[in-house]
Amino acid sequence: MANDPILHLLGLAKKAGRLEIGEEPVGSACRARQARLVLLAADAAPNTYRRAAHFGEAGNVLWLELPFTKEELGFQMGRSSCAMLALTDAGFAAAVSEKLRARDPEKYEAAASQLKQKADKVLRRQKEQRQHEKNLREGKGKKHPWAPPPVKQEGEDSASRPKGAKGRSAPPKGAKPQNPKAAHAQRPKEHTPGPGRRRLTGTFRKP
Repeated sequence: MANDPILHLLGLAKKAGRLEIGEEPVGSACRARQARLVLLAADAAPNTYRRAAHFGEAGNVLWLELPFTKEELGFQMGRSSCAMLALTDAGFAAAVSEKLRARDPEKYEAAASQLKQKADKVLRRQKEQRQHEKNLREGKGKKHPWAPPPVKQEGEDSASRPKGAKGRSAPPKGAKPQNPKAAHAQRPKEHTPGPGRRRLTGTFRKP
């Protein structure tokens, strides 16, 4: 029994820190939405089954019955007895469910398929995250900084323009630009009579 592939996977998960042992740690992991699969011993008490169902509902996680007794699970975990476990890694959860499906396809088929889909989704997100971090390190996806247009050097005049170019030459340095509206405003305004008045013409004669 010690060489059973399912128990071996549970031992690896424990060494990796991806396994919670006992009702209290399992309940905390489920409430924190960190549990991926809850496992019960085959001879667990009815109250333990009810707690597992409650934990699974609180953490939106599946719970399955293992084909091992509390004593067998406890021996693998280094304890005298163990009735409830929780895997906190999607990969370990999918691997354990695959081993269970190989042993009893009718009982574990639906759970194994669901856990495999979740594990594939998590793996895809991890790959995308690693690729994003790699792109940031290599500087990919960064836009080129904005560069200002070239400034006209001092001393350049219309002679440096290409042949056929149109346009007026720039005013000398320091000269104020002429505003057509301002020039028009500086002109003296002609007196125009208002409506209903006639303009007087001729010369005045002294009496």
